[in-house]
Amino acid sequence: MTSEVEKQGIPRHYLTILSREGMLDRASHGVYVTPDAFEDEMYMLQMKSPKVVFSHETALFFHDLTDRDPLEWSVTVPYGYNATKLRDSGIQVHSVKKSLYLMGTTEVETLFGRNVTAYNKERTICDIIRNRNNMDIAILNDALKRYLGSKDKNISLLMKYAKELWVQKILRSYTEILL
Repeated sequence: MTSEVEKQGIPRHYLTILSREGMLDRASHGVYVTPDAFEDEMYMLQMKSPKVVFSHETALFFHDLTDRDPLEWSVTVPYGYNATKLRDSGIQVHSVKKSLYLMGTTEVETLFGRNVTAYNKERTICDIIRNRNNMDIAILNDALKRYLGSKDKNISLLMKYAKELWVQKILRSYTEILL
């Protein structure tokens, strides 16, 4: 990214020179990659759209709460964010109130070893419960079973998020059935 180059004290016009000479490819505004680099599409998406937080089925995948690769990426943005380009490129976009947007964010690693922002396990469980009518119920049940069986679960944090996201009663119903 241009901002990272400037932080290192390198003048930004070097990016233009390196790009003209074929040593860098411009992936998007302010984002450059070397021609031989494997393109980490998740990382590139977040560099192009910094407000994007990987969520729902995509976050389940990051946290190993599903065995299915996401068919399309799911992201969350704050209300008011213009997500037309994201939707047009086949990304499932969810919007939330700005006060809830950053709740439960964490850094996760892509398959290429780059850090991106996604929701933590507890927020992800609450999000899929909120979205339960628009997803495969088998994915939701499997994710809940995996979460409840994991050693690093945080039930008090899960219940706090469930209260904030208005899914506390529904979450209790699901956990009573599964436990």
